[in-house]
Amino acid sequence: MNEYNELIALDEFGLSDEELFSRFEHGEAEAEKITAPRYSYWRSVLRVFFKKKINIVVLSLLAVLVLFAYIYPEFSNYDKYANLMVEGAKHLGPSAAMEKFGKNIHWIFGSGGVGQSTFDALWSGARISLTLAFVCALINMTVGVVIGAVWGFSKRVDIFMTEVYNIVGNVPYILLISVVVMILSASFWSLVFALTITGWLGIAYFIRTQVVIIRDREYNLASRCLGTSTFKIALKNILPFMVSVIVTVAATEIPSYISYEVFLSYIGLSMSDMSLGRLIYEAEGSMFTPGFEFEFWCPVVVASIITIVLYVVGQNLGDASDPRTHM
Repeated sequence: MNEYNELIALDEFGLSDEELFSRFEHGEAEAEKITAPRYSYWRSVLRVFFKKKINIVVLSLLAVLVLFAYIYPEFSNYDKYANLMVEGAKHLGPSAAMEKFGKNIHWIFGSGGVGQSTFDALWSGARISLTLAFVCALINMTVGVVIGAVWGFSKRVDIFMTEVYNIVGNVPYILLISVVVMILSASFWSLVFALTITGWLGIAYFIRTQVVIIRDREYNLASRCLGTSTFKIALKNILPFMVSVIVTVAATEIPSYISYEVFLSYIGLSMSDMSLGRLIYEAEGSMFTPGFEFEFWCPVVVASIITIVLYVVGQNLGDASDPRTHM
């Protein structure tokens, strides 16, 4: 009661109600504002991704590999046949190569069958293999995701594309690639064509399956009733909810193209460019030759590290892209 009396006693100050109180005006937009912390999707993705220290290590390793693959060859002046006529320059181990050519980074992996630097050859080949993987992944993921989204949402498209998938999808992929490369002759762009001519189909079918799960939710039905086109619903309503799925698929696709290129080279269908697969193919005879092992195992190890690092980074980024991990 004392506190109440003290409040009433404000009249003693001689102030009017207008001076003591003021009317607060607000619009409908202000009334509907929700007081909650600001949420940024990609900021949350990065926060979850970098929360694991192993991701920082693996991403740093990937950055080093990419930098060496794309920057180092620009300064190494690599020429495969530069030492072809130099006596005693072929098939040297690291110590022998450094003794003959000097102690520098070019010869830490020794020399190859024509006297070339194995270290320089590795990074020139890695640039070609990585470029092939990124180009193929960009084409297949773009085509596969877009067609898969429409495929899963449109029943008319679903009938046609399912038949196409049942026919083409049952043809062994590696056999199809091999035939196309043999017909077109092995080159960078013919290999890109071989890897993308049907490579998008499996991605599209996987995306279609995911879209079917969410296509009949209430907001999609409402959009259809309002006359929104199937293509727009697929791009605006469905694909944004599948970022983590798409990233996870890309994580498996990019390393697989390097594996395909290495395998084709190993069976003699390599492109003319000195990719990692071509280096492995040409050094195959050195695998069990005493003193020559570096020529074979160096590109094998580098190709393996690149594929593993790309896969791990992609998988962990896919996990971080799932909004359920942002809580």
